[in-house]
Amino acid sequence: FLKEELEKRKEKIKRVVKDNEKEIKALTRTDASDEADHATISTDSAIEQAINNQQLRELKEIDYALFKIENKTYGICEMCEDLIGIQRLKVKPQAKYCIVCREIVEKTS
Repeated sequence: FLKEELEKRKEKIKRVVKDNEKEIKALTRTDASDEADHATISTDSAIEQAINNQQLRELKEIDYALFKIENKTYGICEMCEDLIGIQRLKVKPQAKYCIVCREIVEKTS
């Protein structure tokens, strides 16, 4: 079930990234008539790029989770090596850490 969810999300992200790249290209080709237009185009482009970068990070996490499924190590916390709870995996199928370890990682980051 979770493998299927990961694969669906992967395809959705690929479509979003492709659309964002088209949008970024279109924005860079847009002629700015004044400084306000230039600032708006620049801001919009930066926002689209940030969204794209986040999507690409998630795509890497999904690919890694799919690799772990094939490798039979999916659902095992990378810090404590306990099982990651099914409820957590349902919410974030590409989770690398159990809830406790995730909090530790976030506090030290």
